[in-house]
Amino acid sequence: MRKIREILRLHFEQKLGQRQIARSANVSQSTVHEYLARMEAAGLKWPLGEGWDEERLEEALFPPGPTAEKLPSRPLPDFAELERQRQRHRDLTLELLWEEYRQQQPDGFSYSQFCKLYRRWRKRRDVVLRQEHRAGEKLFVDWAGATINLHLQDGSVRQAPLFVSALGVSSYTYAEVAPNQQMESWLKVQMHAFEYYGGCPALLIPDNTKTGVIKACRYEPELNPTYQEFAAHYGVAVMPARPYKPRDKAKAECAVQIVQRWIVMRLRHRRFFSLVEANEAVRELLTELNQRPFRKRREDSRASLFERIDRPALQPLPAERYDLSHWSRARVNIDYHVAFDANWDSVPYTLAGQVVELRATPATVEIFHRGRRVASHLRSRGRYQSVAQAEHRPKSHQAHLEWTPSRIVNWAAKIGRHTAQMVERILADKPHPEMGYRACLGLIRLADEYTPQRLEAAAERALLTGAIGYQRVKSMLRRGLDAEALRTPPPARPGPEHENLRGSEYFQ
Repeated sequence: MRKIREILRLHFEQKLGQRQIARSANVSQSTVHEYLARMEAAGLKWPLGEGWDEERLEEALFPPGPTAEKLPSRPLPDFAELERQRQRHRDLTLELLWEEYRQQQPDGFSYSQFCKLYRRWRKRRDVVLRQEHRAGEKLFVDWAGATINLHLQDGSVRQAPLFVSALGVSSYTYAEVAPNQQMESWLKVQMHAFEYYGGCPALLIPDNTKTGVIKACRYEPELNPTYQEFAAHYGVAVMPARPYKPRDKAKAECAVQIVQRWIVMRLRHRRFFSLVEANEAVRELLTELNQRPFRKRREDSRASLFERIDRPALQPLPAERYDLSHWSRARVNIDYHVAFDANWDSVPYTLAGQVVELRATPATVEIFHRGRRVASHLRSRGRYQSVAQAEHRPKSHQAHLEWTPSRIVNWAAKIGRHTAQMVERILADKPHPEMGYRACLGLIRLADEYTPQRLEAAAERALLTGAIGYQRVKSMLRRGLDAEALRTPPPARPGPEHENLRGSEYFQ
């Protein structure tokens, strides 16, 4: 701010020279000379009258210079509406918006002027809320964009992701190299971060990664059940950042940038052959990073602020580590099984078509419906195997699975000896016994329609005549043939005698 009024007071009231005024007001002598010359040119007298504030005095001493001829007045675009459109459509460009604006205003601004006015408007309104953090309240977590190269035994190079977290007040930072960004790794690195800090925060602030958030939403994000159970075990709440709002987790973004510059770049010439080796190198540099004094507060560092402010406010760790279980959702198939890890696990048949939640631990697979556990199985380590429990099947399916050839023969024997023999013949004539199950059951059920005595008589007649089969026995019963005496076939008549006919003796 120009010290105009003070310079004029020292000159007119204190009668000081320009050199003394310059030393007193902490400005250059040329500046004092310029202000006095401008006051004389403006025709102002000291003391100034009422109403002469700093703004009016500055306008009188520094009038605007000659400007170029003004452009004709043109209507400004509705920048607020354009900004709303850009927020709704990620791929909408300023160039396309300008083209649409020129279609409505052919004499409107050029593209460069349009962009300049838009950025000036946005700069005036795009203010940032300064976040105030409380001790031990928030832990910001994120995956870094940079990776660490791991050189494998087969000569290939794998890019391992880097996890970064930072506390809100002290910015105390933790970093770890992980094998991947899957759910198990996502939970492990945060578990290790809690142990590194020696306690748990009140809030976890991640972005909308799929391992943490199933459905991103500005107002009510849907958390992954596994991540939610993990947070409940450690007594923390998860509050994901709003989609496409990185400033909500500015601490994490800043920590990621610092870790990439001060750790990843220092390790860029080193070769790592395992995660353990890479994490040892990261941990050494991480300790140095947290102990580095701040540039503007040389007496403090991340480590000192953490020990003094954040650590005492953290919640204690639970007595046991979180059991790394995996939650997922699945829809029950019509065969009342759900697919998980290339296997099929049964649930009660009444849940066919319903959506259930699966909790998989290294030893078991638990299935929940509306928060209630409905099934539990030992986890199968094979592939394409079915794990089923008999009580999950309906009664008819249980009865069907109890069918065996011997059991069906025993059912038929209760009717009679010939019925049992008929069942044995039917099963023996099929390429696989199970193919004859339905025919045998149909045969047995004929006793309910025609009485067991008639069925036994019909079975005897069928065995004698070779009419084996359900349909043939049913036809006999329907036509009443079971009550007729079986006719003895007449003896075969001898053939005519002829010299050209040879008997069976000829072929022996």
